[in-house]
Amino acid sequence: MVHFNRLHSHLSPLHYVAMMNPRLCQLMALGSWLISILGSLPDTLTILRLSFCKHIEIPHFFCDLPEVLRLACSDTLINHIVVYSTTIILGVFPLTGILLFYSQIFSSILRISSDRGKYKAFSTCGSHLLVVSLFYGTSLAFNLSSIAKVSSKMSLMSSMMYTMVTPMLNTFIYSLRNRHIKVTLGRVLNKMLPLRERMNARLS
Repeated sequence: MVHFNRLHSHLSPLHYVAMMNPRLCQLMALGSWLISILGSLPDTLTILRLSFCKHIEIPHFFCDLPEVLRLACSDTLINHIVVYSTTIILGVFPLTGILLFYSQIFSSILRISSDRGKYKAFSTCGSHLLVVSLFYGTSLAFNLSSIAKVSSKMSLMSSMMYTMVTPMLNTFIYSLRNRHIKVTLGRVLNKMLPLRERMNARLS
């Protein structure tokens, strides 16, 4: 929803404040929750038909679906078909729409006359596009390669990328562009540097 808001603010900056009211934000949040629930239902219902061996352990920090399917003792063909279908519907189609939005944004940026304005707009959109690419790239690659024999370490790194790294990057991207947060962060770092020097002096 955050990326949609940012994209809409670039495409229709004059209508953004009028259109993005609290009611619309609530409807967008409710819609994203409903889509997530409805998207996970087919995977959950089809996995109930599987049988698993006893005393199994998932080498993961959460029960991700591809890792669970690898531990099944019964046929998982239907499950993989469902996984691919939901991944295409909930992953490939939204990513295609986001890339189309960004292509329109970049074409609008190229029409900006000042070089400073172009640089500022490209830096903002570039950081957003980086997070989107990391999230969708790792999640799509992980889900679409569920039928292949991928090492547990590789799947763990991919899951960490789209569940932990991209949310942290979002925080830095949206926060560090705020002038007050930059000033506060600078004050905290300035206070920490003398403290670190005193600790090093005591240890030495």
